[in-house]
Amino acid sequence: MRLAGRLAGELLDYLTPFVTPGISTNELDRLADAYTTGVQGAISAPLNYAPPGHQPYPKAICASINHQVCHGIPTDKPLKRGDIVNLDVTVIKDGWHGDSSRMFMVGEVSVAARRLCMLTHEAMWHGIVKVHAGAFLGDIGHAIQRFSEGHGLSVVREFCGHGIGRNFHEEPQVLHYGRPGTLDQLQAGMTITIEPMLNIGRRDVKEMGDGWTIVTKDRSLSAQWEHTVLVTQTGYEVLTLSAGSPQAPAFALPA
Repeated sequence: MRLAGRLAGELLDYLTPFVTPGISTNELDRLADAYTTGVQGAISAPLNYAPPGHQPYPKAICASINHQVCHGIPTDKPLKRGDIVNLDVTVIKDGWHGDSSRMFMVGEVSVAARRLCMLTHEAMWHGIVKVHAGAFLGDIGHAIQRFSEGHGLSVVREFCGHGIGRNFHEEPQVLHYGRPGTLDQLQAGMTITIEPMLNIGRRDVKEMGDGWTIVTKDRSLSAQWEHTVLVTQTGYEVLTLSAGSPQAPAFALPA
């Protein structure tokens, strides 16, 4: 899991300099797939992933732009200055899954878009720092919800984090809202993803006709960040950190 997690982070590092005005998300997908298979000797988990009720996902990464919340399918449409885009990658290495996503700002973006990206990153870390053996999943969700709603953002409820390991998605579900002291209790050795999706507008979302892409109903901007996290006896270890990962907020750094 440590190796798979590190590779997911390094894949996002590799893609970072390519996320510029004029590139298409299909080209980013092609670059990601070539790097995953050719350099990392790994497999893309999203490619042909087909949970019950879904057609196989056709690409190696998810690329969700502006009001797209998650699971955006890459296309030939070029990114333009002012866009925000979430790139979500999952690498399989030796049978283990590493899952991570980041927000990218394409050229100069609006103050509101930049604020949304920064606050969503911070919200994820408010959830991560609650992780330790004996904590409850509700503690994570409550911390994210309280911070996010306190800054006027809404929390998408239809999608959540999850257990991860030999399988892409495992129990438990990791909600990004809730009450402290509720839901499952964390145990040392568990690996989960924490991946809040926050909207500038209302939290309501809908699925597009491709069967995958989720968008905000009011077409307001949405952002998401994700790390894979190991539960330890005394705290947590973030498995998807890499050299290029944005630094954790000050409250999450060691004293």
